[in-house]
Amino acid sequence: MLQILNIKNLALMQELSLELASGFTTVTGETGAGKSILLGALSILAGARVDKTVIRKGADTCEVEGALYFEDSTSVDRLLTSLSFPPCEDGILLLRRTLSQSSKGSRIQVNGALSTLAHLRRLSEYWIDFHGPGEPQKLFQEKYQLEVLDRYARAGEMLSDYQTLYQKWHCILNEMDTLVTTTRLSEDELEFFRNQVAKIDQLDPSKESIETLEREFTRFEHARELAELTTELSGNLSRGDNAASNHLSEMVRPARDLAEIDPKAADLAARLEGLIIELEDLASDYESLGSNVDIDPEAAETLQARMDLWLELKRKYGDNLETVLEKREALVRKIEQQSDIEGTLKKLEIQASTIEKELRERADQLRLKRQRAAKSLAKKCNELITTLGFKKGKIEIEITAHDTLKEQGNCSCVFLFAPNQGQDFLPLNKIASSGEIARVMLALKAVLAQVDQTPVLVFDEVDANVGGEIGRVVGKELANLSKQHQVFCITHLPQVAAQASHHLCVTKTQTDDKTTIAIDSLHQNREERIAELARMLGDRKSKTALTHAEELLS
Repeated sequence: MLQILNIKNLALMQELSLELASGFTTVTGETGAGKSILLGALSILAGARVDKTVIRKGADTCEVEGALYFEDSTSVDRLLTSLSFPPCEDGILLLRRTLSQSSKGSRIQVNGALSTLAHLRRLSEYWIDFHGPGEPQKLFQEKYQLEVLDRYARAGEMLSDYQTLYQKWHCILNEMDTLVTTTRLSEDELEFFRNQVAKIDQLDPSKESIETLEREFTRFEHARELAELTTELSGNLSRGDNAASNHLSEMVRPARDLAEIDPKAADLAARLEGLIIELEDLASDYESLGSNVDIDPEAAETLQARMDLWLELKRKYGDNLETVLEKREALVRKIEQQSDIEGTLKKLEIQASTIEKELRERADQLRLKRQRAAKSLAKKCNELITTLGFKKGKIEIEITAHDTLKEQGNCSCVFLFAPNQGQDFLPLNKIASSGEIARVMLALKAVLAQVDQTPVLVFDEVDANVGGEIGRVVGKELANLSKQHQVFCITHLPQVAAQASHHLCVTKTQTDDKTTIAIDSLHQNREERIAELARMLGDRKSKTALTHAEELLS
């Protein structure tokens, strides 16, 4: 339950501290008095997104703080621990949210630790539930109706297990679809890839073979020039009258004569003779190099074809050997995958079939549970709507089975209502009267509250469009809810307000230069409470209204 609510600088509220009690608390006041401020404060603590305009004019920050007590805080402590927050101390959860005109000044705290808005919203699921004017719109949606039924049926765990398996099944189906539509190659594509691999293998590319190919092709391209140069070099070294070896040979005799005169020159003469031999060897090597230039036409054609293939591969796949080889590996993998696809698909089909069989069994069990819960929920709601003014009105919950498996199971749910005897059952969104839908809504909420573990329930004018005796019944049902929950109800009906165990009254005071709002507790002052009920009846000074208010309170 919410024990303490502190508000500072929210809208027209300067500062307020409320000590709240368990049971049924009603909030009343003139239209426009500011009853929504209390609702706004609770929404802020629940993680609602709010604009900076809610900060009171002239103030830099707005702060809302709440202290919640859990008799058993095990569940909320588990969530707190998973979100890295300190657990409740003696069952107390402290929430504080500060809004600032400066973005840096806004902050959220959970048990003293800084938090995010997303975490605050997660926590709100454990302590508060709002039922306001927008709730009937949600109830018109069949998806929400199914959620309501599952909550009543306590089918949460069963549905969660089903959905976990459903997601696994869906992933397998998606994987199969991907294999079939995006991975599988056509015969033409497969043949093209094989041809490309064959082309690369035909070249037999390696670092050594490519270097040899490029070297031989370069020699082939410059064969004539190479032959001329080798002939010229060979001739200049050892052929012809002006060959270098001839000039050196002429120097041998003087060198030998010098060696006879001076023995120390013998080594120099030997070196000169060796140089002549080296020149002749060098000339022979140049001549041999030139003689190997000529390539027969068939060999030349083969060399040209290999070079053309290498240039084609480089244009397609990259400018070096590494990228060409990487592309070959990629092509081989794609080809190999094709042989694996059929086997992989077969395995996935077996898995999908096995899971689908189990899913259908679980979906059938879930549908049976929903069907039993639908009968029980409709029966309890019909008992309640009789007291809400529908003497012959009936609610029916229709469960329709489907062949197709979906995330919520293999059935759909629709809430039907017939307000009068002899009328056809129609979906709730076909009910024209807002008063009728408000009472149907209350009946459902009252029954669902029996299985709802949320401790704090907030009703914002859920009694709108009803009055008289029906208003008294609405108040009675809210009072019944407060036996299991802490109930807050903003109301304009004195029949509802009189049945609350606690009464908060909102008043607005305006002067020439400012407007202020106050919230006062009336339940400890019987005269003030009777006066407020009389005001709601029409006139706080009327004896008739005061007498009626006294009777309502009694």
